[in-house]
Amino acid sequence: MPIKILYLFAAIVVALGCGPVAAQTYPDRPVKIIVPSSPGGGFDVVGRVLAERLQRIYGQGFVVENRTGAGTLVGTEAVMQAPADGYTLLIGGLSNMALNPGLYAKIAYDPVKDFTPLGLVVSWSYTLIARKDAPYTDLRAMIDYARANPEKVTVGYGKGSGQHIAIAALENATGVKFLYVPYRGAQPVYQDLLSGRIDLYFDNSQTAMPHVEGKAVIPLAVSSRMRQVFHPDVPTVAETGLTPMDMETWFGLYAPAATPKSIVETLRASVSKIAVDPEVMALFRKIGGRPLDMTPQETETFVRIELERWTKLLKTIGVTAD
Repeated sequence: MPIKILYLFAAIVVALGCGPVAAQTYPDRPVKIIVPSSPGGGFDVVGRVLAERLQRIYGQGFVVENRTGAGTLVGTEAVMQAPADGYTLLIGGLSNMALNPGLYAKIAYDPVKDFTPLGLVVSWSYTLIARKDAPYTDLRAMIDYARANPEKVTVGYGKGSGQHIAIAALENATGVKFLYVPYRGAQPVYQDLLSGRIDLYFDNSQTAMPHVEGKAVIPLAVSSRMRQVFHPDVPTVAETGLTPMDMETWFGLYAPAATPKSIVETLRASVSKIAVDPEVMALFRKIGGRPLDMTPQETETFVRIELERWTKLLKTIGVTAD
């Protein structure tokens, strides 16, 4: 056999073998999981659950790093710019993978082109809560009150947040006018809501849950299509007939788009295994989450639909983060 052909044959064998070898040796050093928000929220909870479980599976360190700034932009862009070698991963969710393109006039990344979803594991609804001495105890009564008293019902929000979008979507659908009070973070919102200085907050159900269970607030409705297991007596917004709202904040693991296919496949298999782990599912349910179990194809389709849906809605309701 001519030497040139031998070299060509050897090169093909090496090329074909690179994928499986990469998968077999991955990871051979600690993996960084970037959480694009501060500790304690949904991004952080999911990041730490996945890191702990992946460490069990691979026997290698998976380290959570909170990278905050400009909403979720700084952390997300950092992963996009990192080497696509499987050693820098991202916690992606509704905020950075579906809302940001519609919230900002210009962002540095494309959620579909620049990232590969490795799997979604949980979602939370939003719960609309009112101060405990509010003059209404259900959503329809609140809307009637707000309609009779335009810009008198005060709402806590963070500009461009899911909480902001949820209440703005409700306002747009019902034609009422709320008075928006801006905050940085959930803690000061709750301080004012619990003390009666503001009237409403449409918060992530995970953080609203203890206040609902402690009867410190009045739950008016949830944003999801189905009622929540942890407070089944609270109706969905859609049930009231006011608007067919269906909004949940979902989370999962992502890699840069150019990550080797073999590494993507091994991580997808691991995330899929974690998603259906009874202990993990029980943990998420305990804190108000809805465990998710999707195939890679279902995940990619879901994320594309969410991106298109929210980009269109944000334009309609006029919410921006700029």
